Amino acid sequence: MQIWVDADACPVVIKEILFRAAERTQIQLTLVANHAMRIPPSKFISFVRVNCGFDVADNEIVQRAQPEDLVITSDIPLASEVVDKGCTALNPRGELYTASNIKQRLNMRDFMDTLRSSGVETGGAPPLSQRDRQEFANNLDRWLAKR
Repeated sequence: MQIWVDADACPVVIKEILFRAAERTQIQLTLVANHAMRIPPSKFISFVRVNCGFDVADNEIVQRAQPEDLVITSDIPLASEVVDKGCTALNPRGELYTASNIKQRLNMRDFMDTLRSSGVETGGAPPLSQRDRQEFANNLDRWLAKR
């Protein structure tokens, strides 16, 4: 059991929460990204650098993740793939993706993508709030406590 992070778009504050949790619980944390990044020295924290390209980091996570692992991502198609594989997915705002809600999230994402493709301005996500950070930390702690 371990935690995988889609690290290219993961906010720094969320990575810091994850670094502390990995040390505290001694669970393996692996960040996957297509660019170099700094990680603290720890036998529980590792980094995998992948080639640049569309979904290369996502594909690496899907290939390596095992049932019961946790995947941190804001990428809903990636979340769907790992949930189908038996993993739990958590986005940086603290929302858990499960088998019961991921298809709805994927349909909404596709709908919004269709709107944007047709020229409708949908706006972006709001900045990460303190409440989002707390929700993320709470759901991470709940997942860790079950292990």
